[in-house]
Amino acid sequence: MTSKKVVELFYDVVSPYSWLGFEIICRYRNVWNINLKFRPAFLGGIMQGAGNKPPGLVPNKFAYMTKDLHRLANYFSVPLHPPADPFEVMFQKGTLSAMRFVTAVQHMETDGDKQVEQVSRELWRRIWSEDKDVTKPESFSEAAKKAGLSDDEIEKALELSTSQEIKDKLKRSTEEALNYGAFGFPMLICHVDGKPEMFFGSDRFELMANCIGEKWLGPNPDRSASRL
Repeated sequence: MTSKKVVELFYDVVSPYSWLGFEIICRYRNVWNINLKFRPAFLGGIMQGAGNKPPGLVPNKFAYMTKDLHRLANYFSVPLHPPADPFEVMFQKGTLSAMRFVTAVQHMETDGDKQVEQVSRELWRRIWSEDKDVTKPESFSEAAKKAGLSDDEIEKALELSTSQEIKDKLKRSTEEALNYGAFGFPMLICHVDGKPEMFFGSDRFELMANCIGEKWLGPNPDRSASRL
C-alpha cells in the first residue's frame, strides 16, 4: 500500500459548513488512504486577514444559507438545526474562547486525536443542534464531559485555554491557514507529491477524491460500499 496522503482540516465550530465538512472527512478517514490532521483555528482571524465578508452580513446570502443548511443537513445526515439567533451566536458572541479550549485539548492529547474530535463535535452540537452556549467555562466543561474527558482533564484544559501558550498556538494555526490562502472555513489541504492542494467548503469532496486518487462514495461511504 502506498503511504498515506496527509490531509489537514482547518475549522472553527462557529461555522456550520465546517461541521458538515468535519463529519464527512471523519467518515472517509478509514475509507481513503489518508492521514487526517485536525487544525482548529479562528475563523474571525481568517475573515479579517483575508478581507472577506461573512455571508451572514449579506441579507440575500443569509436567507439562502438558512435553506441551504437545511438541505445539506438532510443530505449529509448531520443533526444541524440553526440556533434561534444565528447572528448573535456567530457575530456577537463568537467562538474565540471555544477554539482556545479545543486547542488546549489538542495540546494535551498525546495518544491520537480522539479527544479533540469528540470535543469539537460536542461544541458544534451545542451551537448548531441544541442552541446552547459555547462561551462560558461551564459550557466547555459540559461538552468535554460528553466527549469523555475526565474531571481532571477538563480542569487542566480550562486552565490551559487561557494561557499565552495556547493563545499563540491558535494564532499560529490561523496564520498558517492564511498562508495557504484561506478565506473561510472549512478548508482542507491535501498534500500531494509534496505540493499542498487547497479545497474550500463542504461540497468539494468529489474533486478532492480525484486529486488524491480516491473514489467519492457519497455522504455515507460505509452505506454506499455495502451496496457495491
